[in-house]
Amino acid sequence: MIKSKIAILISGRGSNMGALLYAAKAEDCPYQVALVASNDPGARGLALAAAEGIPTFSHSHKALAREDHDQIMHDAIIRSGAEYVALAGYMRILSDAFVSKWSQHMLNIHPSLLPKYKGLDTYQRAIDAGDSHAGCSVHLVTPELDDGPVLAQTEVAILPDDDAESLASRTLIAEHQLYPSALAKYVTREAQPEWILDQVRQRALALSETHERLSFGSPGWRVGSEKTGKYFAYFTQRLHGEASIGLLVKTSGLDEQAALLDADPDLYYAPKFYGKSGWIAIRLDTGRTDWGHISDWLAKSWRMVAPKKLTRMMDIADEF
Repeated sequence: MIKSKIAILISGRGSNMGALLYAAKAEDCPYQVALVASNDPGARGLALAAAEGIPTFSHSHKALAREDHDQIMHDAIIRSGAEYVALAGYMRILSDAFVSKWSQHMLNIHPSLLPKYKGLDTYQRAIDAGDSHAGCSVHLVTPELDDGPVLAQTEVAILPDDDAESLASRTLIAEHQLYPSALAKYVTREAQPEWILDQVRQRALALSETHERLSFGSPGWRVGSEKTGKYFAYFTQRLHGEASIGLLVKTSGLDEQAALLDADPDLYYAPKFYGKSGWIAIRLDTGRTDWGHISDWLAKSWRMVAPKKLTRMMDIADEF
């Protein structure tokens, strides 16, 4: 198994860092910890990481502009080879530039059921509101504080005699369970059929006058009306006995199909049912899909079957 490399940023004891680190020791964990870094050279979690053989880095943020310190941290992460960043009690508001560099590749765990109670004092706020449950959320990091898409949550019941401290101690147990599992699921998302299908669906339906319809039990996309529309793409997951997850699109004919198969047989294959008609299948389950390439293929296939008036309108729009 090729494991994704992650960097964990901490500011203190790093209890969630420890949960991620120990989960990564399991043979079937899809990620490995490449670096634990901190804005506080005295952070207790650094000693734990070092004792477990994890490379560490620290650099104080004091007397530095936020962007300058973020660049130092970014450079350390890049040197480690990390592909993802996991914030685990990193008590710094990150600059927009840093967040942009790690867009879709940086996660955080927050002690509330987002979108409730962003920011601090989440336990007391939940108690004061009379909520029956508090909890924790793993979310993608965006420039807006605690506002990124939520990936996973765990509810924690609020007991009648809870105060902020007792509620926090139980929520921390939930965090230690939730974060490793959510991170593992996220770094393997490109191999998950549901995620792959959603990526294809978004791109196919973004093309003009398209709609989705099942074909032999698999999603397909047509251009034109419900009655006269023509298919320009199919999603294949074990369709007609094939093992791969892929996207079927039209080529100009058998010559182009053969050229693609010769040029990159690891990416392209001839689909069993549609291959004789010149369709080509593009593998989507390698974990290295170039989604810009997929968008281009969908647009090309769409043009091959779309009514001329639609392609002319598209050409005019492209000119502007």
